[in-house]
Amino acid sequence: MDLRKYMMAAGLLAGVALCADGGEVASPATLKDVEALQLNLNIVWTLLAGVLVFFMQAGFAMVETGFTRAKNAANIMMKNIMDFAVGTVSYFLIGSALMFGTSAAGFIGTDGFLMRVFGDPADWNWTFMFFQTMFCATAATIVSGAVAERTQFRAYLVYSMLVSVLIYPISGKWAWGSLFAETSAGWLESLPTGAFCDFAGSSVVHSVGGWIALAGALVLGPRIGKYKPDGKPRAILGHNLVIATLGVLILWVGWFGFNPGSTTSGIGDIGRIAMTTNLAAAAGTIAALATAWLLLGKPDLSMTLNGSLAGLVAVTAGCNSVTPIGALIIGAIGGVLVVLSVLAFDRLHVDDPVGAVSVHAVNGLWGTLACGLFNAEAVLKMGDASTGLFYGGGFGQLMSQGIGALSYFVWAFGLGILMFTVIKKTIGLRVSADEELKGLDITEHGNDAYAGFQIFINE
Repeated sequence: MDLRKYMMAAGLLAGVALCADGGEVASPATLKDVEALQLNLNIVWTLLAGVLVFFMQAGFAMVETGFTRAKNAANIMMKNIMDFAVGTVSYFLIGSALMFGTSAAGFIGTDGFLMRVFGDPADWNWTFMFFQTMFCATAATIVSGAVAERTQFRAYLVYSMLVSVLIYPISGKWAWGSLFAETSAGWLESLPTGAFCDFAGSSVVHSVGGWIALAGALVLGPRIGKYKPDGKPRAILGHNLVIATLGVLILWVGWFGFNPGSTTSGIGDIGRIAMTTNLAAAAGTIAALATAWLLLGKPDLSMTLNGSLAGLVAVTAGCNSVTPIGALIIGAIGGVLVVLSVLAFDRLHVDDPVGAVSVHAVNGLWGTLACGLFNAEAVLKMGDASTGLFYGGGFGQLMSQGIGALSYFVWAFGLGILMFTVIKKTIGLRVSADEELKGLDITEHGNDAYAGFQIFINE
């Protein structure tokens, strides 16, 4: 995302530019025009990719609504639009400076990032800010599904602000600080075992959101009626799998901005990255279907949908550095993991209505570690040697991935537990039992998402 890292394409174009009359290298003016053209192409592509990532908010809203009960649909919609709005303002004013300001030991930004953006009128800076804001909003909205149907709305607004202003930006600096300037580099970018690999955010975005989601689900406790007196889990069915399926398909489309867009350059790599992303998603879908069919006796739609998302999350870290076959394997393992994880958390009495922890935390972890196994830079002609263990790279990259993954877990889960506990002790975190039974649409918002059309049982 640092323009200097991706202007090679412009340099190559300039180097081969020839005058029309004799085959000599083009004049400086022509070279400048070529560079300007590449810069504008980068801006257009990155802006378009950012819009696709924004559209993922609609996908998250559909998935979470479909997987939960009708009496909470308006509440889910409200939370999704507000965590984006609150996150946008919070990240713009404070979070971006913590993430991309001049680095203090690679841990946190220390100066006014916004002032540097304002001080340079180049269009690229605004495009970079826009794209990064979309990623911050994604991390914040992941938590919504795991704490659905029982969280006070005001508590949710506080959480959204804290994630966007503090938790996500600081840990984002560790791996992505140098994307704006080398003086902003994070400590995970200079590990002695090799730079931490997370191209589009399996850890930076997804596992951070997933580990906070786990913390929220633990502090909140399960929904009323989720577990029987003997402790066995009881299914609380989502009210609309049609909407949930639409949401997953929207997210799948949005991921073609999330992963290829992370090049922040209009270069040929975006096609290959889109392909590895798509292959992993398809493999995750098929693997989750097969695993659920084998374990549950039926080809379960909700598990299959989460398999699609699991494959997407898993390949996000290495989408630019793994081969198509590697992407298939990573996605397939992600599809198996998400089914096993959902069943395991259910038995551990972690009530996650939409499977957010299994999709984003578990598969964010898997995708991060997968870079240390499947990175194939030499095969892809990205360098002289590959860093993945399975491609002769040794254990160095895998060690870096383990250090990074552990750091993100400790940071996000630890601060998540602290944040939700403080909110619970101060303004309150969970709605009353009566409000939960009636549904949050009426009790929290005075709205009915399906006015005149719904009949449901209070459970």
